[in-house]
Amino acid sequence: MTSGSLLIAGSIATDHLMTFGGKFEDSLVVEQLDKLSVSFLVNDLEIRRGGVAPNMCFGLGRLGLRPVLVGSAGEDFGDYRSWLERHHVDCDSVHISETLHTARFVCTTDSTMAQFASFYPGAMSEARQIELAPIAERVGAPAYVLIGADDPDAMRRHTHECRQRDYPFISDCSQQLAFSGGELIRDLIDGAAILFSNEYESHMIEQKTGWSADEILSRVGFQVTTLGAQGVRITGEKLETIEVAAAKNVTAIEPTGVGDAFRSGFLAGMAWDLGLERAAQVGCVLAAYVVETVGTQEYSFTHEQFVARVEESYGSEAADEVAAHL
Repeated sequence: MTSGSLLIAGSIATDHLMTFGGKFEDSLVVEQLDKLSVSFLVNDLEIRRGGVAPNMCFGLGRLGLRPVLVGSAGEDFGDYRSWLERHHVDCDSVHISETLHTARFVCTTDSTMAQFASFYPGAMSEARQIELAPIAERVGAPAYVLIGADDPDAMRRHTHECRQRDYPFISDCSQQLAFSGGELIRDLIDGAAILFSNEYESHMIEQKTGWSADEILSRVGFQVTTLGAQGVRITGEKLETIEVAAAKNVTAIEPTGVGDAFRSGFLAGMAWDLGLERAAQVGCVLAAYVVETVGTQEYSFTHEQFVARVEESYGSEAADEVAAHL
């Protein structure tokens, strides 16, 4: 990977997660649903930092890089900004809305795992106002601009600007795939240096774009497909397929944010010029830390612990190569 800044564009959000000890169904009168008015006394409230872009930036910061967060938040972003800046994230280009709060996911889960949830996009809708060129002027030409799930108009604008200015871009539509039509998805993928998806999303991309797997590979540099507990597969038109197993001895607790962590590790490995296989191994180890923790930015490790885990899963040569950059 050529040297340069890493711009990570995507949603910035907070999650408000509550637990109800009973069952929602016990409080619902089916015949009266058109007059629904009900409240639940919850046992606890967890406020977690989230959004795909800060999740990825946090992981890159933990590995010693200084990524640039590109996204839109509200005036309530102050505490979150301080947290990210303490973890080596450049937040100077975050757009702050004058009228809207930071995007928020509010969810109550009952004892049967049934959920009442709401997502408020809020300031995320103003991400479409962000121009990349002034950011590149401030931090230097980007090695990559990762365009993650965000306001769809923002994703399209960032993609078009990358094409116009010859910024190498990474297409990572993730959660927006389910809500996007084929025309938008084709626009967001075509010409990407890297296409990220999980296996289910890769099939959704084929179905919605009408492109075959081979046709997709002809339009991107290469595709990185995460396979959950089976690891990751890297494919490209001019690339021999690379398959990397997941990290060993993982105690899975909560999967939220695991894909974001993998991307952080993979991009760190690319920034260190370790090659695709090694980059995927770094990604898998970082993902292991997240799946073993509740919350997307609650994990921690020393560099020595991280290197030891690379060695445990992928051998001493891999560990030595990673250690040289930590």
